[in-house]
Amino acid sequence: MKRKSALLTALAIVLSLFVACSGEAQPSSAVSGSGSAQTSGNDGEETLVVYTARSESLNNAVIENFEADTGIHVEVVTGGTGEILPRVQSEASNPQGDICWAADEAMLQDYTDCFEPYVSPEDANMLEGYKNTNGYSSPAFCDPTVFIVNTDLAGDIEINGFEDLLNPELKGRIASGDPVNSSSAFQCLIAGLYDMGNGDPMSDSAWEWVEGLIANLDGVSLNSSSQVYKGVAEGEYVVGLTWEDPAAAYVRDGVAVKVVFPEEGALMSGQCVSIIRGAPHMENAKKFVDYMLGESCQNYVGQNLTVRPLRADATLNESLTPWDSIMRLESYDGVWVAENKAAIQIMKKIVDNIPDTGTIGEVKKEFFRLYVANIKDSFNSLVKELNIPTNEDGSIKLDVNGNIEGLDMKLFF
Repeated sequence: MKRKSALLTALAIVLSLFVACSGEAQPSSAVSGSGSAQTSGNDGEETLVVYTARSESLNNAVIENFEADTGIHVEVVTGGTGEILPRVQSEASNPQGDICWAADEAMLQDYTDCFEPYVSPEDANMLEGYKNTNGYSSPAFCDPTVFIVNTDLAGDIEINGFEDLLNPELKGRIASGDPVNSSSAFQCLIAGLYDMGNGDPMSDSAWEWVEGLIANLDGVSLNSSSQVYKGVAEGEYVVGLTWEDPAAAYVRDGVAVKVVFPEEGALMSGQCVSIIRGAPHMENAKKFVDYMLGESCQNYVGQNLTVRPLRADATLNESLTPWDSIMRLESYDGVWVAENKAAIQIMKKIVDNIPDTGTIGEVKKEFFRLYVANIKDSFNSLVKELNIPTNEDGSIKLDVNGNIEGLDMKLFF
């Protein structure tokens, strides 16, 4: 872990130079909903406010059935995970919502003080590895990282795992999103790093695989997750790195594609539902969690959607790969990934976008020389020389905007 911290610290400095040179900015979108959430009322009110980052089809399947079965009206507020969680946190002193349905346990670890302790009676019926272990968040569904393969284009090309993506026959024929902007692309990158690094996502072998993959992508970096699976289904690419849900949906609809779970191991983190601390409609919130984990809801999703339910006795439709046919990535450390997500994305950006020539190329080469040699002491001297404060674990201190504290960019010019 010390090695990883040192490397990620070096990475952050190199990124600062890269960002300053590129001047790129990422767009953001606002959380959408039917209006501000209701803030008054009591537990007897037949109302519930749900903040969700899940897909429209899953939201509809769970929420509409919950309303029909319980008579409780649900106000839905949708947005990305990066929008929902800060909103819950900002409203902590005056909660506007009741339910947060937005991320896996690792991503929620820094928000547990925003959630109400609750373990549903239905938790005992969930699969091993997908139970509520922290007392706040209950894994309900799973959308694993997979490959979607166009069976007409693939022909005799073997595509069974991450190693196969380096096949020269696939050069320029692999669809992948940008891990900085696409959650599915990021999760696929993480799965590949763990698998090809034999459990160590920051190992030399893991990043050698990344360099090989980038070379085989041959410049393909799609702007959205949907372009990946659509591009494969429509015959533009042979294989794409995506989620199971959209890929399995094409299988269900009879399109000439197949879903491949990487033989080295698939990332299968559970997406959690949590009750917001001080929820205005607390009893209804508990009913919602119980309902989502219950037999009726889990079976409905498993039988009618292409999202994977996590209840042990839930039935799956034919478009979903049976559990016993999947190799699960066991070495995945979700907490570490959540803590270092930005740095991993940045490292991919460095490999992908910085040329090997010129001044910036020399910086890139020097970084990877230090990386391979693992010269931690030399790096610590650099941090000291630049007067950059670090945390106890060796990571760089960041300000509230995510910028490196105390870094004078003029030193690089």
